Amino acid sequence: TTFNILPLFLFLLQVGFFPSECVELINDKVPQSVTNSVPKPVSKKHGKLITFLRTFMKSRPTKQKLKQRGILKERVFGCDLGEHLLNSGHDVPQVLKSCTEFIEKHGIVDGIYRLSGIASNIQKLRHEFDSEQIPDLTKDIYIQDIHCVGSLCKLYFRELPNPLLTYQLYEKFSDAVSAATDEERLVKIHDVIQQLPPPHYR
Repeated sequence: TTFNILPLFLFLLQVGFFPSECVELINDKVPQSVTNSVPKPVSKKHGKLITFLRTFMKSRPTKQKLKQRGILKERVFGCDLGEHLLNSGHDVPQVLKSCTEFIEKHGIVDGIYRLSGIASNIQKLRHEFDSEQIPDLTKDIYIQDIHCVGSLCKLYFRELPNPLLTYQLYEKFSDAVSAATDEERLVKIHDVIQQLPPPHYR
């Protein structure tokens, strides 16, 4: 038999477990025949169910406890930069720190950020960083495919929900690069960079 959730949901609405705005919206859509067919629960059961639900909601573990137990992993890719740095306690994302150090040491080759690496290597690296591990970039697989590390950096920036230079400052950056002379352009770009939020600025 399938468990019908509608009677429980209607009961929760009836005892005021959900906000009144929700009740009004849902009541308009629930047919009268359905609401009439739901049996009225006994008051003792009301109390037990409400107590159970309240206990369940209050006893949920915190995000920090879930992280300590290894149940919850912090996302690295596709996560807001400020939120990621706050959760990880870093000044700069570890993925960028590791990749740029590796590129500075081994990546002095043509087209390091222009050419793409092998897709499977990029995904392997991404998975390791998303699993809160710091991969060993000195393995032969990465040394022989240095471009996968550059590609991973580009992927990180591409997936930021709010770009590094931020949507909010887009118009100001656009105006700055349109300045008439090189000197004026540098001054304007410098001024806009100073307005970036601290995580983006760093």
